[in-house]
Amino acid sequence: MPQELLLSLVFEPIPASTLAQLANLRELYAKRAPKVSFEFFPPKSDDAEKKLWEVIATLAPLKPRFVSVTYGAGGTTRERTHATVVRIRKETPLTPAAHLTCVQATKEEIREIAETYWAEGIRHIVALRGDVPQGDTRSIGNGYRYANELVAGLKEVADFDISVAAYPETHPEAISAESDLDALKAKLDAGANRAITQFFFDVEVYLRFLDRARVAGITTEIVPGILPVTNVAQLRKFAAMCGTNVPEWLSHLLDGLDEKPELRTLIAAMIAAEQCRMLMLSGIDHFHFYTLNRAELTQAICHILGIREAVSSPTSAIA
Repeated sequence: MPQELLLSLVFEPIPASTLAQLANLRELYAKRAPKVSFEFFPPKSDDAEKKLWEVIATLAPLKPRFVSVTYGAGGTTRERTHATVVRIRKETPLTPAAHLTCVQATKEEIREIAETYWAEGIRHIVALRGDVPQGDTRSIGNGYRYANELVAGLKEVADFDISVAAYPETHPEAISAESDLDALKAKLDAGANRAITQFFFDVEVYLRFLDRARVAGITTEIVPGILPVTNVAQLRKFAAMCGTNVPEWLSHLLDGLDEKPELRTLIAAMIAAEQCRMLMLSGIDHFHFYTLNRAELTQAICHILGIREAVSSPTSAIA
Protein backbone atom coordinates (compact mmCIF):
# COMPACT_ATOMS: atom_id res chain seq x y z
CA MET A 1 0.00 0.00 0.00
CA PRO A 2 1.26 3.56 -0.70
CA GLN A 3 0.99 4.70 2.92
CA GLU A 4 2.95 1.68 4.15
CA LEU A 5 5.81 2.49 1.80
CA LEU A 6 5.76 6.14 2.85
CA LEU A 7 5.79 5.29 6.54
CA SER A 8 8.69 2.90 6.04
CA LEU A 9 10.65 5.55 4.16
CA VAL A 10 10.08 8.31 6.71
CA PHE A 11 10.10 6.58 10.06
CA GLU A 12 11.98 3.25 9.74
CA PRO A 13 15.17 1.79 8.25
CA ILE A 14 14.59 0.84 4.62
CA PRO A 15 14.00 -2.94 4.38
CA ALA A 16 15.03 -5.09 1.42
CA SER A 17 11.45 -5.25 0.12
CA THR A 18 11.25 -1.47 -0.04
CA LEU A 19 14.62 -1.27 -1.78
CA ALA A 20 13.22 -3.67 -4.37
CA GLN A 21 10.20 -1.41 -4.81
CA LEU A 22 12.50 1.56 -5.29
CA ALA A 23 14.46 -0.39 -7.91
CA ASN A 24 11.21 -1.07 -9.75
CA LEU A 25 10.39 2.62 -9.42
CA ARG A 26 13.67 3.62 -11.08
CA GLU A 27 13.04 1.11 -13.86
CA LEU A 28 9.50 2.44 -14.37
CA TYR A 29 10.65 6.06 -14.60
CA ALA A 30 13.55 5.14 -16.89
CA LYS A 31 11.14 3.64 -19.43
CA ARG A 32 8.80 6.58 -19.77
CA ALA A 33 7.92 9.82 -18.07
CA PRO A 34 4.21 10.59 -17.71
CA LYS A 35 2.46 13.54 -19.27
CA VAL A 36 1.39 16.34 -16.94
CA SER A 37 -0.85 19.38 -16.96
CA PHE A 38 -1.13 22.18 -14.41
CA GLU A 39 -3.96 24.26 -12.98
CA PHE A 40 -3.53 27.88 -11.94
CA PHE A 41 -5.97 30.44 -10.59
CA PRO A 42 -6.08 34.06 -11.83
CA PRO A 43 -4.25 36.60 -9.65
CA LYS A 44 -6.17 39.08 -7.50
CA SER A 45 -3.43 41.70 -7.13
CA ASP A 46 -0.29 42.99 -8.83
CA ASP A 47 1.90 41.06 -6.39
CA ALA A 48 -0.08 37.88 -6.98
CA GLU A 49 0.21 38.38 -10.73
CA LYS A 50 3.98 38.72 -10.48
CA LYS A 51 4.14 35.54 -8.41
CA LEU A 52 1.93 33.64 -10.87
CA TRP A 53 4.17 34.49 -13.79
CA GLU A 54 7.20 33.39 -11.81
CA VAL A 55 5.42 30.08 -11.22
CA ILE A 56 4.56 29.75 -14.92
CA ALA A 57 8.17 30.51 -15.88
CA THR A 58 9.37 27.79 -13.48
CA LEU A 59 6.96 25.11 -14.68
CA ALA A 60 6.85 25.91 -18.41
CA PRO A 61 10.14 24.09 -19.21
CA LEU A 62 8.49 20.85 -18.02
CA LYS A 63 6.40 21.04 -21.21
CA PRO A 64 2.97 20.30 -19.77
CA ARG A 65 0.29 18.97 -22.09
CA PHE A 66 -1.77 22.07 -21.22
CA VAL A 67 -2.29 24.53 -18.37
CA SER A 68 -5.72 25.54 -17.12
CA VAL A 69 -6.88 28.74 -15.45
CA THR A 70 -9.84 28.65 -13.08
CA TYR A 71 -13.01 30.72 -13.23
CA GLY A 72 -14.69 32.13 -10.12
CA ALA A 73 -18.23 31.23 -9.09
CA GLY A 74 -20.76 33.11 -11.17
CA GLY A 75 -18.01 34.47 -13.41
CA THR A 76 -16.46 36.62 -10.67
CA THR A 77 -12.98 36.24 -12.19
CA ARG A 78 -14.11 36.39 -15.82
CA GLU A 79 -11.88 39.28 -16.88
CA ARG A 80 -8.85 38.06 -14.93
CA THR A 81 -9.25 34.52 -16.22
CA HIS A 82 -9.52 35.80 -19.78
CA ALA A 83 -6.49 38.08 -19.43
CA THR A 84 -4.35 35.31 -17.92
CA VAL A 85 -5.32 32.73 -20.53
CA VAL A 86 -4.74 35.09 -23.45
CA ARG A 87 -1.36 36.20 -22.08
CA ILE A 88 -0.28 32.56 -21.70
CA ARG A 89 -1.36 31.98 -25.31
CA LYS A 90 0.52 35.01 -26.66
CA GLU A 91 3.67 35.09 -24.51
CA THR A 92 4.53 31.46 -23.76
CA PRO A 93 4.89 28.15 -25.61
CA LEU A 94 2.17 26.65 -23.39
CA THR A 95 -1.31 25.53 -24.44
CA PRO A 96 -3.84 27.30 -22.18
CA ALA A 97 -7.25 25.95 -21.20
CA ALA A 98 -9.86 28.39 -19.93
CA HIS A 99 -12.26 27.27 -17.21
CA LEU A 100 -15.83 28.31 -17.94
CA THR A 101 -18.90 27.86 -15.73
CA CYS A 102 -22.52 28.25 -16.79
CA VAL A 103 -24.12 29.10 -13.44
CA GLN A 104 -25.61 32.64 -13.42
CA ALA A 105 -24.85 33.12 -17.11
CA THR A 106 -27.23 33.25 -20.06
CA LYS A 107 -26.65 31.22 -23.20
CA GLU A 108 -25.90 34.45 -25.04
CA GLU A 109 -23.21 35.38 -22.51
CA ILE A 110 -21.60 31.95 -22.80
CA ARG A 111 -21.63 32.18 -26.59
CA GLU A 112 -20.02 35.63 -26.47
CA ILE A 113 -17.26 34.39 -24.14
CA ALA A 114 -16.65 31.30 -26.27
CA GLU A 115 -16.51 33.27 -29.50
CA THR A 116 -14.03 35.71 -27.93
CA TYR A 117 -11.80 32.86 -26.78
CA TRP A 118 -11.88 31.25 -30.23
CA ALA A 119 -10.99 34.56 -31.86
CA GLU A 120 -8.04 34.90 -29.45
CA GLY A 121 -6.74 31.47 -30.45
CA ILE A 122 -7.92 29.64 -27.33
CA ARG A 123 -9.00 26.15 -28.37
CA HIS A 124 -9.30 24.33 -25.03
CA ILE A 125 -12.04 24.95 -22.45
CA VAL A 126 -12.67 23.25 -19.11
CA ALA A 127 -16.48 23.23 -19.04
CA LEU A 128 -18.09 23.20 -15.59
CA ARG A 129 -21.52 23.87 -14.19
CA GLY A 130 -20.13 25.73 -11.20
CA ASP A 131 -21.54 26.06 -7.70
CA VAL A 132 -25.20 27.09 -7.66
CA PRO A 133 -25.89 29.94 -5.20
CA GLN A 134 -28.82 29.58 -2.84
CA GLY A 135 -32.07 30.61 -4.55
CA ASP A 136 -30.48 30.92 -7.99
CA THR A 137 -32.97 30.74 -10.86
CA ARG A 138 -31.20 32.61 -13.63
CA SER A 139 -29.16 29.59 -14.70
CA ILE A 140 -32.40 27.59 -15.09
CA GLY A 141 -34.41 30.22 -16.96
CA ASN A 142 -32.19 31.39 -19.82
CA GLY A 143 -28.99 29.46 -19.40
CA TYR A 144 -27.46 26.03 -19.28
CA ARG A 145 -28.55 24.05 -16.24
CA TYR A 146 -25.87 21.38 -16.36
CA ALA A 147 -22.36 20.92 -17.71
CA ASN A 148 -23.49 18.54 -20.46
CA GLU A 149 -25.70 21.32 -21.85
CA LEU A 150 -22.74 23.72 -21.64
CA VAL A 151 -20.53 21.27 -23.55
CA ALA A 152 -23.14 20.92 -26.30
CA GLY A 153 -23.52 24.70 -26.50
CA LEU A 154 -19.75 25.21 -26.81
CA LYS A 155 -19.54 22.63 -29.59
CA GLU A 156 -22.17 24.63 -31.47
CA VAL A 157 -19.89 27.67 -31.33
CA ALA A 158 -16.71 25.91 -32.49
CA ASP A 159 -14.87 22.61 -32.30
CA PHE A 160 -13.28 23.29 -28.92
CA ASP A 161 -11.12 20.74 -27.13
CA ILE A 162 -13.24 20.33 -23.98
CA SER A 163 -12.36 18.90 -20.58
CA VAL A 164 -14.98 18.21 -17.92
CA ALA A 165 -14.95 17.24 -14.25
CA ALA A 166 -15.21 13.74 -12.78
CA TYR A 167 -15.67 12.73 -9.15
CA PRO A 168 -14.10 9.45 -7.98
CA GLU A 169 -15.76 9.86 -4.58
CA THR A 170 -19.05 11.12 -6.11
CA HIS A 171 -20.20 14.73 -6.45
CA PRO A 172 -21.59 16.01 -3.12
CA GLU A 173 -24.93 16.88 -4.76
CA ALA A 174 -25.34 13.59 -6.63
CA ILE A 175 -28.23 11.32 -5.67
CA SER A 176 -25.98 8.27 -6.00
CA ALA A 177 -22.68 7.14 -7.42
CA GLU A 178 -24.56 5.67 -10.38
CA SER A 179 -26.36 8.93 -11.18
CA ASP A 180 -23.07 10.80 -10.89
CA LEU A 181 -21.53 8.42 -13.42
CA ASP A 182 -24.53 8.97 -15.69
CA ALA A 183 -23.87 12.72 -15.47
CA LEU A 184 -20.24 12.19 -16.49
CA LYS A 185 -21.30 10.04 -19.44
CA ALA A 186 -23.77 12.73 -20.53
CA LYS A 187 -20.97 15.32 -20.60
CA LEU A 188 -18.74 13.08 -22.66
CA ASP A 189 -21.56 12.09 -25.00
CA ALA A 190 -22.23 15.80 -25.55
CA GLY A 191 -18.75 16.18 -27.02
CA ALA A 192 -16.21 16.50 -24.20
CA ASN A 193 -12.79 15.11 -25.06
CA ARG A 194 -11.63 14.08 -21.59
CA ALA A 195 -12.48 14.22 -17.91
CA ILE A 196 -10.24 15.49 -15.11
CA THR A 197 -10.98 14.18 -11.64
CA GLN A 198 -11.40 15.99 -8.39
CA PHE A 199 -8.36 15.39 -6.19
CA PHE A 200 -8.20 12.20 -4.13
CA PHE A 201 -5.60 10.40 -2.02
CA ASP A 202 -6.64 6.74 -2.04
CA VAL A 203 -5.40 5.28 -5.33
CA GLU A 204 -7.87 2.41 -5.08
CA VAL A 205 -10.75 4.91 -5.06
CA TYR A 206 -9.67 6.22 -8.46
CA LEU A 207 -9.03 2.77 -9.91
CA ARG A 208 -12.43 1.47 -8.79
CA PHE A 209 -14.04 4.58 -10.26
CA LEU A 210 -12.20 4.01 -13.54
CA ASP A 211 -13.37 0.40 -13.60
CA ARG A 212 -16.98 1.46 -13.04
CA ALA A 213 -16.67 4.06 -15.80
CA ARG A 214 -15.37 1.48 -18.26
CA VAL A 215 -18.17 -0.93 -17.37
CA ALA A 216 -20.63 1.91 -18.00
CA GLY A 217 -19.26 2.27 -21.51
CA ILE A 218 -17.04 5.33 -20.91
CA THR A 219 -13.86 4.91 -22.93
CA THR A 220 -12.73 8.54 -22.87
CA GLU A 221 -9.56 9.49 -21.00
CA ILE A 222 -10.12 10.19 -17.29
CA VAL A 223 -7.13 12.14 -15.99
CA PRO A 224 -6.42 11.90 -12.24
CA GLY A 225 -6.26 15.24 -10.46
CA ILE A 226 -3.38 15.45 -7.98
CA LEU A 227 -3.30 17.97 -5.13
CA PRO A 228 0.14 18.37 -3.51
CA VAL A 229 -0.48 19.05 0.18
CA THR A 230 1.06 22.29 1.43
CA ASN A 231 -1.38 23.31 4.15
CA VAL A 232 -3.27 20.73 6.20
CA ALA A 233 -5.99 23.12 7.38
CA GLN A 234 -6.57 24.28 3.81
CA LEU A 235 -6.63 20.67 2.64
CA ARG A 236 -9.37 19.77 5.11
CA LYS A 237 -11.41 22.78 3.97
CA PHE A 238 -11.09 21.81 0.30
CA ALA A 239 -11.88 18.18 1.08
CA ALA A 240 -15.01 19.06 3.03
CA MET A 241 -16.29 21.19 0.15
CA CYS A 242 -15.89 18.52 -2.51
CA GLY A 243 -16.50 15.35 -0.51
CA THR A 244 -12.94 14.02 -0.67
CA ASN A 245 -11.81 11.69 2.08
CA VAL A 246 -8.58 12.57 3.91
CA PRO A 247 -7.16 9.21 5.02
CA GLU A 248 -5.85 8.74 8.55
CA TRP A 249 -2.44 7.73 7.24
CA LEU A 250 -2.15 11.08 5.45
CA SER A 251 -3.09 13.03 8.58
CA HIS A 252 -0.58 10.96 10.55
CA LEU A 253 2.24 11.73 8.12
CA LEU A 254 1.58 15.48 8.27
CA ASP A 255 0.81 15.82 11.98
CA GLY A 256 3.09 18.25 13.82
CA LEU A 257 4.62 19.79 10.71
CA ASP A 258 2.83 23.15 10.69
CA GLU A 259 5.99 24.87 11.92
CA LYS A 260 8.34 22.76 9.79
CA PRO A 261 7.63 23.82 6.20
CA GLU A 262 10.73 22.24 4.66
CA LEU A 263 10.01 18.82 6.16
CA ARG A 264 6.33 19.18 5.27
CA THR A 265 7.24 19.91 1.66
CA LEU A 266 9.57 16.91 1.53
CA ILE A 267 6.91 14.54 2.83
CA ALA A 268 4.22 16.12 0.62
CA ALA A 269 6.39 15.48 -2.44
CA MET A 270 6.85 11.86 -1.38
CA ILE A 271 3.10 11.40 -0.88
CA ALA A 272 2.18 12.75 -4.31
CA ALA A 273 5.03 10.95 -6.10
CA GLU A 274 4.04 7.64 -4.52
CA GLN A 275 0.41 8.26 -5.48
CA CYS A 276 1.49 8.84 -9.08
CA ARG A 277 3.80 5.83 -9.04
CA MET A 278 0.96 3.53 -8.00
CA LEU A 279 -1.21 4.96 -10.76
CA MET A 280 1.57 4.56 -13.32
CA LEU A 281 1.86 0.88 -12.39
CA SER A 282 -1.83 0.64 -13.34
CA GLY A 283 -1.19 2.18 -16.74
CA ILE A 284 -2.04 5.84 -16.04
CA ASP A 285 0.26 8.21 -17.92
CA HIS A 286 -1.21 11.71 -17.46
CA PHE A 287 -1.53 13.64 -14.20
CA HIS A 288 -3.22 17.00 -13.69
CA PHE A 289 -1.66 18.95 -10.82
CA TYR A 290 -3.60 21.51 -8.79
CA THR A 291 -0.64 23.81 -8.20
CA LEU A 292 -2.36 26.48 -6.07
CA ASN A 293 -0.02 28.87 -7.91
CA ARG A 294 3.06 27.36 -6.24
CA ALA A 295 5.87 25.93 -8.30
CA GLU A 296 8.42 24.26 -6.03
CA LEU A 297 6.38 21.29 -4.82
CA THR A 298 4.93 20.49 -8.23
CA GLN A 299 8.37 20.85 -9.80
CA ALA A 300 9.86 18.47 -7.22
CA ILE A 301 7.15 15.86 -7.82
CA CYS A 302 7.64 16.08 -11.59
CA HIS A 303 11.38 15.63 -11.12
CA ILE A 304 10.77 12.47 -9.09
CA LEU A 305 8.47 11.23 -11.86
CA GLY A 306 11.25 11.64 -14.42
CA ILE A 307 10.02 14.86 -15.99
CA ARG A 308 13.06 17.04 -16.56
CA GLU A 309 13.45 20.64 -17.67
CA ALA A 310 14.36 20.86 -21.32
CA VAL A 311 17.82 22.35 -21.67
CA SER A 312 16.92 24.87 -24.37
CA SER A 313 13.32 25.69 -23.43
CA PRO A 314 12.49 29.35 -24.20
CA THR A 315 11.21 30.99 -21.02
CA SER A 316 12.52 34.51 -21.42
CA ALA A 317 9.15 35.65 -22.80
CA ILE A 318 7.43 34.68 -19.57
CA ALA A 319 9.43 36.96 -17.28
